[in-house]
Amino acid sequence: MKRILLLLMVMIPILTIHAQAPMAGGEWKDNTGRHINAHGGCIINYKGTYYWYGESRSSGNTLYSSMGVSCYTSKDLQNWTNKGVVLPVSNDTCSDIQEGCIIERPKVVYNKKTKEFVMWFHLELRGMGYKSARAGVAVSDTPLGPFRFVSSGRINAGILPKDFIEADTTELRQRLSEPAFNTWWTSSWYRQIERGMFMVRDLQGGQMARDMTIFIDDDGKAYHIYASEDNLTLHIAELTDDYLRHTGLYVRVAMGEQNEAPTIFKKDGVYWMITSGCTGWAPNAARLFRAKNIMGPWERLSNPCRGDGANKTFGAQGAYIFKIEKVKEKKIFDGADYVFMADMWRPKKITDSRYLWIPIHFEDGKPTLRANLPNTYQFSESNYSFEQERVTDQASLFISS
Repeated sequence: MKRILLLLMVMIPILTIHAQAPMAGGEWKDNTGRHINAHGGCIINYKGTYYWYGESRSSGNTLYSSMGVSCYTSKDLQNWTNKGVVLPVSNDTCSDIQEGCIIERPKVVYNKKTKEFVMWFHLELRGMGYKSARAGVAVSDTPLGPFRFVSSGRINAGILPKDFIEADTTELRQRLSEPAFNTWWTSSWYRQIERGMFMVRDLQGGQMARDMTIFIDDDGKAYHIYASEDNLTLHIAELTDDYLRHTGLYVRVAMGEQNEAPTIFKKDGVYWMITSGCTGWAPNAARLFRAKNIMGPWERLSNPCRGDGANKTFGAQGAYIFKIEKVKEKKIFDGADYVFMADMWRPKKITDSRYLWIPIHFEDGKPTLRANLPNTYQFSESNYSFEQERVTDQASLFISS
């Protein structure tokens, strides 16, 4: 009996090291005792196992620290096993994902028709800073990979968005060449941005794609939602049945309103999207949108966060919204059906960025987010200074991850 008690005394601290309430927002250790390294990621549930994919970052203090996409597995959403890097950067200098590139916001979905796992991510080519603004795609036969890189590029080259008047493209091209519209942030410039001046600018080579998510609708159709037009306007673009390409159908959302970090879910026939503003690495107030059709129109509502820290999204920025399938796991999140995954960025050491998962509840028919964080994890301005700019264009002050 003494031996059993002694064994239990040894095991309890080991177990509590790894098990953390997902809403706590602190250091979250995996089965090896290391802080989980899966930033800007997503969760899928496949055959009773949760898979957490995210950015794998090196410990070096640099923006260009991408090692690829990592994966962790769990049965309870609290204890996570490190499964390694399932899409590593390449040592092939001809590859789009060669070492030195930037891979962000990876999202994995399962295609029931092809029986493949498809991964989309924001990609910046090596040596280009944040100028490439590409979307990359990879596939695997299993959730644990290895994922095979397929391609990358900008989106819907040569294709106008849904309901856009083609005659307007000629006028907007003329605006691009006029000196009055080379100065950003003026009221007249904003008006042209809302109309689609930057969309027309990028029409031939394809639309920019930075912060992103993937959404699978009830009918199995997949949609790629991403920050475009220098992070000034969101796009929602339909994917092909195999989820590997775009069909050419897309819409512009919240034109000129500077949204990034899109997250989306659907409940009772209504689409809900939670985004952030563009304030560099520092957090800001979340934004809520609603639509009855994923292709719009989308209505902007007020900040969904409530309580202390609501004006900074509790020091975090959204990454993904996932649905909880098991009653046992719902209890962890106060009975909620959906969870808002967020990152508490630490740009001085990106790999040490923390995680905040918040249950989504409804009040007055709208989603709300409440987080009660220990004082240790409250937002601090000192965590968000960084010597290197994330991008080199005029939108540099408004770009996050």
